[in-house]
Amino acid sequence: MNGPTAERWLRRFRDDDACGTKLVCFPHAGGWASAYRTWPAGLPADTGVLAVRYPGREDRYGDPFPTGLESLADDIADALGELTPYRLVLFGHSMGASVAHEVALRLQKRGSPPAALCVSGRRPPHTLDTTRRFSGPDEKIIAEILRFDASRAPVFADPDLRELVLPAVRADYRLVDGYRGGDRPPLDCPVYGYTGDADPEVTPEQMRGWADMTQDAFRLRVLPGGHFYLIGEEAALLADLGRVLDRGPARSDTAV
Repeated sequence: MNGPTAERWLRRFRDDDACGTKLVCFPHAGGWASAYRTWPAGLPADTGVLAVRYPGREDRYGDPFPTGLESLADDIADALGELTPYRLVLFGHSMGASVAHEVALRLQKRGSPPAALCVSGRRPPHTLDTTRRFSGPDEKIIAEILRFDASRAPVFADPDLRELVLPAVRADYRLVDGYRGGDRPPLDCPVYGYTGDADPEVTPEQMRGWADMTQDAFRLRVLPGGHFYLIGEEAALLADLGRVLDRGPARSDTAV
């Protein structure tokens, strides 16, 4: 089921009709779908691995940026509607966790909830700080990015690369600043939380607040590292996600 809407919004790193379960990955602020290109090698061979293609970057460079995080979730939920015959598991990191959660709520409201929601490195919506943090001049934004991920310094040191990536970063940070979160209806699927033990953005205790977002099971896995722990701990993260993907019906999980 490869309709035009889904194809515009999803990059398929591994997918065919034999993949009854499809993992849909949501990038962080300023991130690209290609951040998930290595994941198929670490996940079950019968699982599709797809990543959301946010507008305004990679091969959607000319598309307009979304006006708000919730409108972005509306568009993605529409695109995923073409995949409802399959078992969907959503994974989002940082801003992507909020987008994935909002998409899960929309799918549930339409009668096709995901089998599971996996959230990484992001506070739940009812605990978000409403202070605007990611506005200001480019140098301030770049400094904030490098505080989380120093490996991106060469990108911002190159004037051409800097001008290529900064528009998407600015647009996504506006989404983050504009998203107020608040109370949300509970999901009917289990929620799995992941975070780094040294993440300056969210503590393990704050991640446990995601338990309030589901009527089903919740479980938290804390891995070594900072906000981008999932780069250095990719193998451990994917091993755990593989177990989530193999679990079949959502309600077979037990809370830990």
